[in-house]
Amino acid sequence: MAESWGMVIDLDKCTGCQACVVACQSENNIPINDEGLFNQRRAIEWIRIERYWEGEFPDVKARFIPILCQHCADAPCEPVCPVFATYHNNEGLNVQVYNRCIGTRFCANGCPYHVRFFNFWEPEWPDSLKNQLNPDVTVRSRGIMEKCTFCVQRIRRTGRKAAQAGIDKSDAELERGLNPACVNACPTQTLEFGDMIDVLTAVKEGTRLPDEPKSKAGAKVKKELEEDGGRGYRLREQLGTNPSVVYLRKVDEHRKEVVTHG
Repeated sequence: MAESWGMVIDLDKCTGCQACVVACQSENNIPINDEGLFNQRRAIEWIRIERYWEGEFPDVKARFIPILCQHCADAPCEPVCPVFATYHNNEGLNVQVYNRCIGTRFCANGCPYHVRFFNFWEPEWPDSLKNQLNPDVTVRSRGIMEKCTFCVQRIRRTGRKAAQAGIDKSDAELERGLNPACVNACPTQTLEFGDMIDVLTAVKEGTRLPDEPKSKAGAKVKKELEEDGGRGYRLREQLGTNPSVVYLRKVDEHRKEVVTHG
C-alpha cells in the first residue's frame, strides 16, 4: 500500500527545550557543533529550533519553531542535482544517496528552508562518544550533502518487524519504533509523525479531505484545516513546494488570537 510520511508540529506546545535536536544528533551520527562552526556558518543541524522575541521589555515573550527538512512533494532541491543523488521515493520521502553525491551544493542553493548541509570536514567525535555511534546510519564523509531523513532507518526497521508479525507498519504497537528520534524525545508531544498520504494528497489536489484519515497525525491536520480559524499551515507553501510538514500556529492565551511565524 502506498505511503507518504508526514509530520505535524504544534507550536503551542513547543518550549524550545532542544530535546529533539539532541535526539536527532545522537540517532543520526551528526558531529558535535561548537561555537567556531556556528561562527563560520558550517554547523550541521538536521533539526533546529528558531527563536523569535516579541514585545518590549519587560513584557517580552519567546516564540519557538522547529525547522527541519519539509520532505516536499515538489521539492526544488531534487531536479537541480546533476547526479540524481536526491530524489522523491514512493513513501513520500526526499531521499539523499550519500555515495552518489559529488558535493555541487546545488540542492542547498535550491532549498528555500535552509535545511541542507555540506560536510566541509571529515566528521570527528570525542573518544568517549565514538562507541555510541548508530550502526544503522552511514557516517557522512567530507564533500557530500546531508539532511533530515525522517529517520528512514527506523521506518525500514519497523517495516521488517511488521512484515514478520504480519501487521501494518503504522500499527499502534509499532508506533514508537516507527517514529523519528525527535518525535519520541519531545517531552510535550509537540511533534507527531505518521502516514498522511490521504490528507497530503487531498491538500495538494485541492479535493475534499478524507472522512477518516489513516493516522493520528493526519486526523489532527484534517481537524485544524477544516475548522474556521484552524491553526494549520505549511512553511512557504506559496512557493508550490507542497511540504509534508504541517505546523499548527501558536495561540496566545492573553491576546486570544493565533500567532504565526510563517
